[in-house]
Amino acid sequence: MLLYNTIKSWFQSGNSKVHIGPGLHMVAAAEAGVLTLVMTNPIWVVKTRLCLQYTDGPTAGKMMQESHRYNGMVDAFVKTYKYEGVRGLYKGFVPGMFGVSHGALQFMAYEEMKAQYNKYRNLPIDAKLTTAEYLTFASLSKLFAAVTTYPYQVLRARMQDQHAHYDNLRHCVRETWRQHGLLGYYKGLFPNLLRVVPATALTFVVYEKSSHFLLNLRKPEEPRTATVACYHVRCQVYQREQPSFKRLLHKPQYSI
Repeated sequence: MLLYNTIKSWFQSGNSKVHIGPGLHMVAAAEAGVLTLVMTNPIWVVKTRLCLQYTDGPTAGKMMQESHRYNGMVDAFVKTYKYEGVRGLYKGFVPGMFGVSHGALQFMAYEEMKAQYNKYRNLPIDAKLTTAEYLTFASLSKLFAAVTTYPYQVLRARMQDQHAHYDNLRHCVRETWRQHGLLGYYKGLFPNLLRVVPATALTFVVYEKSSHFLLNLRKPEEPRTATVACYHVRCQVYQREQPSFKRLLHKPQYSI
């Protein structure tokens, strides 16, 4: 969210009341998603491989290989790099690029729902909402994005699986369709929604509340600054229009 809001603020030229529209919301989220993916893809590879360690079934013999036996996160990083190089740490990167659309759709939907709701109430688009409203908009936007883009997560996980061997993304798509059909692209959707929707909703609420709290800390200083600036401007204008006023200001004071 930090990268997204930084890019969005740049599009708004620092004015949070400017509505940049769904197109630029998607662009900002996509740019933030690509940068995040480049930094975190190796972590997803290691997480997936640690979750898929098992010793029974037809791949039990493969699990005994040194290159597929991990003793922890650091060991998984080292062995993946040692036996597969940098490409091993970035397996599933191409499906992950499609996954950038997930964040783009989520943030676009969330921002547009907030903006349209505040317009309906005749309030600025950055007006503060209640906790229930933040939870509702965040949950709906996450649900919409998750259902729309879930197949890429299945494909990415399959390509990162150390027990499976796919030549490329096209091969993975074809084999998934051949073995499981359309439902194969949505395996695990319901448990995933149970995990990510509440987590995302709470994350957005905490972020929004924290942002408004920090912004409110600076608000008491603004009226005072504006008043002082306005006073100086009025004095300068009056001095130009009334030369006697300037002489009065500089007139020496005598005590009795």
